[in-house]
Amino acid sequence: MQGTIQIAGVIDRAEAVMLVEAGVHQIGFPLGLPVHREDIPSDDAASIIRLLKPPASAVLITYLNRAEEILDLAKKIEIRKVQLHGPVSLTEIARLKSLAPGLTIIKSLVVESNNIGELESSIARFSFHCDAFITDTYDPATGECGATGKVHDWDISRRLVDISPKPVMLAGGLNPKNVRKAIEHVRPAGVDAHTGVEGSDGRKDSVAIRAFVREAFAAFQNSYL
Repeated sequence: MQGTIQIAGVIDRAEAVMLVEAGVHQIGFPLGLPVHREDIPSDDAASIIRLLKPPASAVLITYLNRAEEILDLAKKIEIRKVQLHGPVSLTEIARLKSLAPGLTIIKSLVVESNNIGELESSIARFSFHCDAFITDTYDPATGECGATGKVHDWDISRRLVDISPKPVMLAGGLNPKNVRKAIEHVRPAGVDAHTGVEGSDGRKDSVAIRAFVREAFAAFQNSYL
């Protein structure tokens, strides 16, 4: 996972092709969302996922919190990686891993202003059953905990990277202008962007995507020499 560049929120096949051609490693498909509007129906997502070839891969980003529901959706769209972005109990994650041992599970760690202790505890509790973590930003104005376009305190994410036995990805307000500095400061295993690489029309901007990939790749190369 080291040096992974992930872009979330794909609208259609053309957008997915552009991301792959730009050098994006993982494409995130947000589905099963109680807060945000889904970018694409699950059937359309499945048709795009079937077209992806290594080294590109797909990630299901979901707020579903029951093991069977998560697994049913993953099977429906034929995906082998899930990013659990809502509150999910340890029992359900353990059950999900038991039902699908080959499924890659990425658990979100949503950074608020004063919850570092809770995040450290989450790493300790979930590490055995999860394959990776991803930090993101909580927006107190809206209650949203993903795709907020807001940056959090990178010192917190750096602390989580330092203590986690599993890889930690960084998300939250990343864009072509700040991703290099973010990687150099946090030293994450990967980065994720959503709204920070979109144009005013809500589509991924090819110029911004290529700049983001270029800056992220350069930072990863320098950080892990």
